[in-house]
Amino acid sequence: MLLKTFGWSFAITAAGLALAGLLWGWQGLAIVAILSVLEISLSFDNAVINAGILRKLNPFWQKMFLSLGILIAVFGMRLVFPVVIVAITAKLSPVEAVRVALQDHERYEALVTSAHPAIAAFGGMFLLMIFLDFIFEDRDIKWLAWLEKPLARLGKLESLSVVIALVVLLISATTFATAVPVHNGEGTVDKATTVLLAGIGGLITYLIVGGVSGFFEDRLEGEEDAEEETGQGEKAPAAKGASVVGLAGKAAFFMFLYLEVIDASFSFDGVIGAFAITNDIFEMALGLGIGAMYIRSLTVFLVRKGTLDDYVYLEHGAHYAIGALALILLVTIKYEINEVITGLIGVVLIGLAFWSSVLRNRRAAGAGEDAGSSPHITSGV
Repeated sequence: MLLKTFGWSFAITAAGLALAGLLWGWQGLAIVAILSVLEISLSFDNAVINAGILRKLNPFWQKMFLSLGILIAVFGMRLVFPVVIVAITAKLSPVEAVRVALQDHERYEALVTSAHPAIAAFGGMFLLMIFLDFIFEDRDIKWLAWLEKPLARLGKLESLSVVIALVVLLISATTFATAVPVHNGEGTVDKATTVLLAGIGGLITYLIVGGVSGFFEDRLEGEEDAEEETGQGEKAPAAKGASVVGLAGKAAFFMFLYLEVIDASFSFDGVIGAFAITNDIFEMALGLGIGAMYIRSLTVFLVRKGTLDDYVYLEHGAHYAIGALALILLVTIKYEINEVITGLIGVVLIGLAFWSSVLRNRRAAGAGEDAGSSPHITSGV
């Protein structure tokens, strides 16, 4: 299982490090290795979130997540996306943006750093909506019951998560974005309008992609429930069977798209943080790409092992880590926060959720119950 799931990650790591050594020597090899570790540490919670979505998909889409998805993650988000951001924000032609990325590393770093407020606002709002929708949903299994029960009651208010997200965006734009330090440290610039527009863009993206995928998923579940009610011995009409297959395809596609947008939001801090180590676009793409491959392999591993079913609070911990990351992204519009802090927060929250899950399973086993079928045990803390 381990070799089958992580085999490609091991192979790409060996090939990537060998390539880095040939192109840039020992220093380049070390930089690529450090960037890989940075990406894994910053995106561990991403693997848990992705696993919660990926387990709903069939093996075909799981393979797509590892094949096409990794191409999008490595070449799209770690190589092409920063260049596109530079072209848009600096109003450069695509050819000129590529030239700057390849030949003028210092200017490229300055342009990407200058675009950070917009990137942080977009990604921060998208991730914040994921967190808010999670904590306002009334779930059978609760980790921090003392907090999640009242929040679930508040969640019955329609569009509460959107309202809170907009309030957070407004506060961020009028505080952090009004005096953003420039790249060389000399003076500040007002990015309030940029942050507002980018944040609203992130919110709209979440509502569209998340809403459409949820719509098709609900329709699919409704069709399946209706088929069960007709009786197992009754054969469904051919047209109805075709409809179910079509809905499954659409639901899977939009879930896959949703996964890619989540991965993009998680990759923002990694791309920006990589500039503290190197401003070479290829070293950056190679190092972060290796780390992204491990995150995807870990996601599939969690799905195949049924880890989220065995340790039921992991999703809770990952979503709290997402909420923390969303707020950190918004704060970094103005203030620099070390990537070690960001990574540790996620690891600590997921570690606590894992330990709470272990304690829950022990209590259930001690009571002679199956931990996976005891919804009345609602809290580990």
